Amino acid sequence: MKETIIALLDEALVTLKQQGVLPADTSPTIKVDPTKDKAHGDYATNLALMLAKPAGKKPRDLAEALVAALPESAAVSKTEIAGPGFINFFASTDAVAQVVAQVLESGDAYGRSLAGQGQKVQVEFVSANPTGPLHVGHGRGAAIGDSLCRLLEAVGHDVTREFYYNDAGAQISNLALSVQARVKGLGPEDAGWPEDGYRGDYIQDVANSYLAGETVHADDRHVTAKGDPEDLDAIREFAVAYLRREQDLDLKAFGVEFDVYFLESSLYEDGKVEATVERLIDQGHTYEEEGALWLRTTDFGDDKDRVMRKKDGGYTYFLPDVAYHLDKWQRGFARVINEQGADHHSTVTRVRAGLQALDAGIPQGWPDYVLHQMVLVTRSGVEVKLSKRAGSYVTLRDLIDEVGRDATRYFLAARRADSQLTFDIDLARSQSNDNPVYYVQYAHARVCSVLRRLEAEGLSFDHDLALANLASLTEDQEKALMNRLARYPEVVAHAAASREPQQVAQYLQDLAADFHTCYNAVKVMVEDDALRNARLALGLATRQVIRNGLDLLGVGAPEEM
Repeated sequence: MKETIIALLDEALVTLKQQGVLPADTSPTIKVDPTKDKAHGDYATNLALMLAKPAGKKPRDLAEALVAALPESAAVSKTEIAGPGFINFFASTDAVAQVVAQVLESGDAYGRSLAGQGQKVQVEFVSANPTGPLHVGHGRGAAIGDSLCRLLEAVGHDVTREFYYNDAGAQISNLALSVQARVKGLGPEDAGWPEDGYRGDYIQDVANSYLAGETVHADDRHVTAKGDPEDLDAIREFAVAYLRREQDLDLKAFGVEFDVYFLESSLYEDGKVEATVERLIDQGHTYEEEGALWLRTTDFGDDKDRVMRKKDGGYTYFLPDVAYHLDKWQRGFARVINEQGADHHSTVTRVRAGLQALDAGIPQGWPDYVLHQMVLVTRSGVEVKLSKRAGSYVTLRDLIDEVGRDATRYFLAARRADSQLTFDIDLARSQSNDNPVYYVQYAHARVCSVLRRLEAEGLSFDHDLALANLASLTEDQEKALMNRLARYPEVVAHAAASREPQQVAQYLQDLAADFHTCYNAVKVMVEDDALRNARLALGLATRQVIRNGLDLLGVGAPEEM
């Protein structure tokens, strides 16, 4: 309907140009939005206010000219001019109701498009250090990142999901020392415990498996424990593989899988870190000072230059990040989106600066970033801080075990990534309208219950009769629901373009509200076959769109609740 109104306005503009009312070179972007108050129609535009100045007219006068120039259309029952010059459009019932037929015909494909034209997009998300269980912050990254991938695929992109394992550096060394201490029978309170050792109970689990000589499978690698308490390299390899497997199991329980697992260690093994250093030196953007090798990132917008190689010969984490992103570019990903925690904010500028310094043809501002804020977990209004398994934080598995996968995914994806999130365990567990995921899923289940009642009464849904009588859906609540269904494709497109999955969650809550209002106000199981089937069709279309939207968030659509 929105596209129809835009097309009508576009034709009106052509007419006004021909009449000399508007300059011939006028080419505005026509904006049409749903109205907030249905007394003002279904859609409205501020086009007259935008063009009043170039037309040399008062906005209301131009609005009258635009309305007069609109072609006749069965899709619009009437127009009104409001306020200083807004034009309100009232959609005809027939036009609005056609969305029901469209949804039922399209099914799972409703809302999907080929706008992305198969463009390759790589989305890197989670990318947790393999030093412990995934925490709730990783869970938020997983929920947002996976939902973003689903959105991009829904609009036609060829998406690759990638997980980057930081399996090198000081934190991995601390992990190996911690497991070795446990292997030798030491605890966090004993003398000889590593100063920066990991204290969670999971370290003991790793140590026990190592001593038992177990074999762990992580992605395409298989590592068998040697059991030798003195072989720190063997302990490190086993501990990383063990925790990678645990993280992978957590992610599978969360409904998240990856196409590529990239190891930081491979950048060193393949010589890509050294090659990146040499290329930066060759480009003339490096200098040595106080025994360290620096990159002049200030030449590319950074607030200060950055150390690449320390005095001891080791690299800062910044350098392998640059090498890793160069590898992404060389793999043919012209578009890359990194979904990371807000604590990575400071790395955005320096990584982009390092990539520019390589002079590898990488455009400025590449890659894109989506940064999420922290998550506060509460129960009974009190912050939940610790997990026995992890020892210092709430794990993703804790939340899944507490409230289930659906509620966890929905809650973590339903707020803007750049806003802090309070995860209320009590709310997520509640079966009430205050719980947004329950509220949306219940709307889906309600339609299913109507179908069960239909069958129990010996009736069936007549698809052809329903479509032939969609014009009978004339109640205000029915029209509001149909208008909401019509907006779904636009919501999907906008959410994908702006990289904001929470727009889908908000739409689903609005759709569920419209459905529950309609369900409570309009009786479905009426005697009139034609009207009953038309209303059933509206319910089925609503169920379909809810299922489609929940799928974009990785959330199930139960038939009973």
